Amino acid sequence: MTSPPLRPILEQIDLPGFPGHYRGKVRENYDLADGRRILIATDRLSAFDRILAAIPYKGQVLTQTARYWFEKTADICPNHVLEYPDPNVVVGRRLDILPVEIVVRAFLAGTTGTSILTLYSQGARDMYGVRLPDGLRPNQRLPNAILTPTSKAFDGGHDEPLSPSEILDQGLLSPAQWEEVSTHALALFERGQALAAERGLILADTKYEFGLDPDGRILLADEIHTPDSSRYWMSDSYEQRFEAGHRPDSFDKDFVRSWVSGRCDPYVDPIPAIPPEMIEQTSDVYVDAFQRITGQAFDPPPSGEDIAARIRRNLAAYAS
Repeated sequence: MTSPPLRPILEQIDLPGFPGHYRGKVRENYDLADGRRILIATDRLSAFDRILAAIPYKGQVLTQTARYWFEKTADICPNHVLEYPDPNVVVGRRLDILPVEIVVRAFLAGTTGTSILTLYSQGARDMYGVRLPDGLRPNQRLPNAILTPTSKAFDGGHDEPLSPSEILDQGLLSPAQWEEVSTHALALFERGQALAAERGLILADTKYEFGLDPDGRILLADEIHTPDSSRYWMSDSYEQRFEAGHRPDSFDKDFVRSWVSGRCDPYVDPIPAIPPEMIEQTSDVYVDAFQRITGQAFDPPPSGEDIAARIRRNLAAYAS
């Protein structure tokens, strides 16, 4: 029996001669002298402030899903995008990233240390400047979508919960900046929920990053409404599974995060080797996510393609 062809993986990439290289958890970033930034989405899967694995097609899915949403929300908030020279690459305006991530949540969910479900399960009711009532169950819909901002951790640090008053008292954002990003975040989330619902999905929560361009304008940065930055659930089975006390059907990073967190303390212990069949299954999940979210067919790279070599060819014009 012939084995299926191996799916190409982009675990990392270096562009010799390109300036301003910064390696993030998932993306390789290069800052050009003219103020543009090249962002290359690799297939690295990040959670718990660590790299868990490399998932085939993931970088392309993230780039193309974000492209769909940037185009669908440009009327709400301007974004950093200039062009897409490769399926895994976006070229955007270089921004000074604001030191606060804006997370919007509509359900009591999550597995990380800053998630409201984790904090609620530990007995907290006052969090992020919001008071939650007693008696909520895991994955229950909240009365209203809430903002749960966190500090933007750089250089491998940990994100920390913030309330609006803490953001202002610490001078992380000005009152005008907080008003603008919080208003944009809630409007973006409302648009995301509406379009997701049309495709039989629930956008349960998501995070947004904003930055300042050289003129001081606030632009939407990074990515938007991707399976990495957002939690999506299947709407047709949500109520039944919630009433039964089961985790909602989903295709976000909780698929791997739950497997890892069920076997170790992922913030402290070594990460166990993730089985190859789970890697392939997760790749399928990302592809399914792209197609369900956007309504578009996924065009995978040919089997055996050297994705790094393709990216270098497509970015050759930027070397000068």
